[in-house]
Amino acid sequence: MHRLSAALADRYQIERELGAGGMATVYLAHDVRHDRRVALKVLRPELSAILGAGRFLAEIKTTANLQHPHILSLFDSGEADGLVFYVMPYVEGESLRDRITREKQLPVDDAVRIAREVADALDYAHGHGVVHRDIKPENILLHGGHAMVADFGIALAASKSEGGTRMTETGMSLGTPHYMSPEQAMGEREITPKADIYALGCVLYEMLTGEPPFTGPTPQAIVARVMTEQPRSLTLQRHTIPPHVEAAVSMALEKLPADRFVTAAEFGEALSRPGVVTRTAAAPAPGAPARASLGWQAAGRRGAPWLVAVVASGVAVWSLARREPPRPVSRYELELPAAQAPLVERAFAISPDGSHLVYVGPGPDGPQLWVKARDRSDAVPLVGTTSTTSFTVSPDGEWLAFVQAGQLKKIPFVGGAAITLADSAAGSGLAWLDDGGIVYAAPGARELRRVPGVGGPFTSVWRPDSTDSRAIVGRFPTPLPGGRGVLFSRCTGGACNPEQDLWALDLGSGRARRVVTGAAMGWYLPTGQLIYVRRDGGMFAVPFSVRGLTTSGNPVPVLDSISLVNDVIPLVAIGSDGTLVVRLGASLSSRRRYLMTWVDRAGRASPIDSTWAFRLTEFGGNSGWALSPDGRRLAIGLATDAGDDVWIKELPRGPLSRLTFDSMPEFRPRWMPDGRSVLYVKYDGTVGGGLFRRRADGTGTEEPVLRLSQGIYEGLWSADARWLVLRTGGTLGQTGGRDIFAMQPATDSAPAPLMVTPYDEAAIALSPDGRWLAHESNETGRTEVYLRPFPDIQAGKWQVSVNGGVAPLWSRNGRELYFVNGDRDMVVTSVTAGPQVPELGERRVLFRLANDLYLADHENYTPYDVGPDGRFLMARRVQSDALRAAPLVVTENWFAELRQRLGRR
Repeated sequence: MHRLSAALADRYQIERELGAGGMATVYLAHDVRHDRRVALKVLRPELSAILGAGRFLAEIKTTANLQHPHILSLFDSGEADGLVFYVMPYVEGESLRDRITREKQLPVDDAVRIAREVADALDYAHGHGVVHRDIKPENILLHGGHAMVADFGIALAASKSEGGTRMTETGMSLGTPHYMSPEQAMGEREITPKADIYALGCVLYEMLTGEPPFTGPTPQAIVARVMTEQPRSLTLQRHTIPPHVEAAVSMALEKLPADRFVTAAEFGEALSRPGVVTRTAAAPAPGAPARASLGWQAAGRRGAPWLVAVVASGVAVWSLARREPPRPVSRYELELPAAQAPLVERAFAISPDGSHLVYVGPGPDGPQLWVKARDRSDAVPLVGTTSTTSFTVSPDGEWLAFVQAGQLKKIPFVGGAAITLADSAAGSGLAWLDDGGIVYAAPGARELRRVPGVGGPFTSVWRPDSTDSRAIVGRFPTPLPGGRGVLFSRCTGGACNPEQDLWALDLGSGRARRVVTGAAMGWYLPTGQLIYVRRDGGMFAVPFSVRGLTTSGNPVPVLDSISLVNDVIPLVAIGSDGTLVVRLGASLSSRRRYLMTWVDRAGRASPIDSTWAFRLTEFGGNSGWALSPDGRRLAIGLATDAGDDVWIKELPRGPLSRLTFDSMPEFRPRWMPDGRSVLYVKYDGTVGGGLFRRRADGTGTEEPVLRLSQGIYEGLWSADARWLVLRTGGTLGQTGGRDIFAMQPATDSAPAPLMVTPYDEAAIALSPDGRWLAHESNETGRTEVYLRPFPDIQAGKWQVSVNGGVAPLWSRNGRELYFVNGDRDMVVTSVTAGPQVPELGERRVLFRLANDLYLADHENYTPYDVGPDGRFLMARRVQSDALRAAPLVVTENWFAELRQRLGRR
């Protein structure tokens, strides 16, 4: 220091040493000529001797003209007494290294802002032909919280000087191993701006996680990891990091320069705006809009071989060896136009080779299946798949199996005519085995069946113990290798409340055993791991023996915040090639919540009680509610943590009281004619449901009304209390099992069949005067609304709807009949009673049901009511901002990340 002070005494007064690095020592000095404090950096003597002072100083002058708000200017440079120095402003504050050391991990917003400021500075410098080559936290100063990049062009000057040439020729390269791009590490002479983009990606990675993407005990160990490994997922370490930020960092850290952003400005834009990065293999053209593409990388793609280095003497000096890196892990969000976008709360599937994603999206006649190829920017619909409830891809990727209207079908993956494989299938998941067989759930999900993939008779492969009186169901099967068996979710009750465990079934022996308690769904991976998702959204991995159907070791958490439908179905798909698709949300459950709403005849909606949001009953989709005869109370089936029960709500903002307390599901209430009691259905764990009633004020005990072996799923009394009309058959997706019966309890000992046909008759609506029965039937192949005389239904039949109709309901005076047509229009027609034949008036559309008003595709029940003033009582869905924002995230080569994750435990 004394030698330096003496040599510069007339220009700079050295006050103290600020720090030292691999290239230079930094001093705080006073600029005598300009009366200001400066930072004076002196190259290490040994480095000056190698580089050649003259050539170094000549090259460094090119950086003096860089003028940018986030670049620390170069004031001066020169040689004094054999020492090479350069001078920069002294910045009050701290370096980014100091802040990382103090805070470990920076707030996400701060880290992204700093990275964007550095990217702005880099883009400016690159535009002037200057590459920094040594971006690291020590060279980023924070002044007033904003980034100032220091030492611009110093590494470049070193590389271009005479000594730099000698360094390159001897295998020497400049930089810091933790932040050095692979091309720098291999000693390439031509280093492009993309090396700075790589380094900035490393710096942002460290700001977010607390450490660089690659660490090691020695410089050579670090460089070896840079060449051969992929960085650990950001979101696995910190789930609050937005997926678009991780996608941008992943692209910046690509091994090949060609796979990184074209410019630093694009990197900065990708950090600030979701959707800019839709792939990590290539950057979009500057200013181009985000493409709606999954952006899967080409299978089997390999980058150019890299060189592995050895470091010596505080300067990056490496011996070189060739090695091919593994396929990189890449992660990004899927974004598609609204007309093609996946529905947020529906499951999806991926082909085994990861080349195609199948999902439920919008369609002209309702939700339908779409296929998105990884090498295409758009998706295409699969004709004939409207109202599909479950689907999966064949092991060879040639076929798609799906359940539609209670039938198991398959269709060529490229489109074509569907082939029916089996009748009476439930929409509770499919497993297409390696040997060609398909395992599916029977109606009611109390049996798993297997059918050949080419069609034929089914065989029963699992049923719960016949001695167990609980409502045990088996759903969501996934295949085990070699056609040996399946994993499946075994639940208690249709809504899987509260018990849901993962079981494994050996198809050879028929033996099933529980493998994980409290798991919603599971998959076996080629890595030998069992992956399962809990109901809280956490994903875990545990070693699994296919032969013994047993796990070993302790489960390892691998992902969190996975969305689940109704807390039961995790939104996850995994290809055997290692492609992972998940819908993420911060501890998000996609259970639907609703507000009860009045809708007038013009379609204007007004909430009844904005403080009351609820979940509809979940068992078998058996939702429903009804107004009391005076219109002052609402009987409604609700789902809570205690299960499905009937509740009474005093309107508009009165108390909500629970009417039923049984652990079994109760649903679809209807008021007794006197308005004092409520009739409802209870599933009692046998074949089906039975009718029960209880006083609406909650006093007294529950009274059984009627049980039938085929199960009852809907019932109502005539206004004069003489007739009980009921509907049997209620399995979701079932076709042909719903029939209508009636009885006079005062005289009949059993109900008599009214409509028992090969088709479905449901949604019974008896006119207030008891003369007419409206109902749904699918006898024409499409559900329509019909009108018949009651009780002599064979005296006539009139089709009320045209081109589709569901959910018939009478006005309170019986002069109008409402229904919902195939376009979701609320339609009204007048009904004038004649001696034998009713006179039906013109069908008039009142309003179009908004998408958030409850009415599913196959309710088989009328999910609305009419008040005394003629307004409709409907449920409007409430969708949270978190749910709407839950992204669909694709990770390629996820198995490599999983192995890395498991190897660290």
